[in-house]
Amino acid sequence: MSSWRAIALIAVVAAAGAFGTIAVGAAIGMDGRELLDLAAYLAPALVITVIAMAIAGPLLSRASMRQRFGTVALVGAVVAMANLFVLAETMFVSRHDATLVGVLLVYSIGAGVGASLAVARTSVSALDRLASIARALGEGDLEARVGDLSAGPELDTLARTLDEMAGRLKQVQERERLVEATRRDLITAVSHDLRTPLASLRAMIEAIDEGVVDDPPSLHRYAVEMRRSINQLVGMVDDLFELAQLDAGAIEVETQRASLDEVVRSAIAVVESQAQEKGLALVMDLNGTEDAPCSPRMARVLQNLLVNAIRHTPTDGTVRVDARMLPIGIEVAVLDTGEGISPEDLERVFDPFFRTDTSRSGGGAGLGLTLAKRIVETLGGRIEAESEPAHGSRFSVLLPG
Repeated sequence: MSSWRAIALIAVVAAAGAFGTIAVGAAIGMDGRELLDLAAYLAPALVITVIAMAIAGPLLSRASMRQRFGTVALVGAVVAMANLFVLAETMFVSRHDATLVGVLLVYSIGAGVGASLAVARTSVSALDRLASIARALGEGDLEARVGDLSAGPELDTLARTLDEMAGRLKQVQERERLVEATRRDLITAVSHDLRTPLASLRAMIEAIDEGVVDDPPSLHRYAVEMRRSINQLVGMVDDLFELAQLDAGAIEVETQRASLDEVVRSAIAVVESQAQEKGLALVMDLNGTEDAPCSPRMARVLQNLLVNAIRHTPTDGTVRVDARMLPIGIEVAVLDTGEGISPEDLERVFDPFFRTDTSRSGGGAGLGLTLAKRIVETLGGRIEAESEPAHGSRFSVLLPG
């Protein structure tokens, strides 16, 4: 179908050229008979041109670019010579003038072919460059770039497109490397953090099974420790599962809503026993935002922030949950009177697996704050951390209204 369209295009262009020639003849004063004679010569020339191009088209499709450019130049020169012959035979042009013009046309053939080959050389060099870079990219060299070809707008656009594609491929590769590095860090961190509760559970179960411990007070103490280890394992598994859901884009547009008062009280209820064990005061001040609607997932965010605050606040300290209404939304903040965070660590507190506790003696795999940040961002909000060493920290969540 495309070949027929090409032939039709050639016919239209050739016909336009023929009509243009007749129009020029009329403009320079040719009479009606002379115009009819001219049309009689042009008609078979037009047919021959279309037939010749229809035959040459498939042949040129397998030719090199240099051959195509050279053929186009030769066709133009041959048509000019044929037209000159026709004009001489019809006595429109004297033989002396025709000979002179013919000699000039011979020169023009050489000039046209030379110019076409020079243009083809530039285009071929540009295409060779494009092919070389494409091969390099295919072999994995994502640093390869085409650069400026100066070979015309079409090839320059193709070069820019290829370079942009290479840049995007490099970004994808870097993201894949980051994901792989994150996966290795995850395995290392989780493996390390699983050992402590699992080793504790194994030791206590073996002690009970072998009868080393059989008195009720010790069994009760062991049961409490076993429950704590199990809760630690469950918390890590829950964090990992929800983080995987967020990474996989499994959280869809939220449809459920809960009041902020319900969300905050739910989060506090989960951590209340931990705060009591450390002798901490839990304070809630919502400042009139109790009925403000928000996502139920905010309970998990606040829970993680509260667990982090309780872990780093010494005995007799205070952990607060404050809220206030802002023109752009609701701000919920968790404040503590704990040890604070150093400026260099503050920049990394939301990174996966990062913990200021270098000994990793605390529970979890360092995913709580990361998970909180991912949830908040998924809900269209933002989370920020402020801290003053030895005076406490403040984690604020801003949710759009």
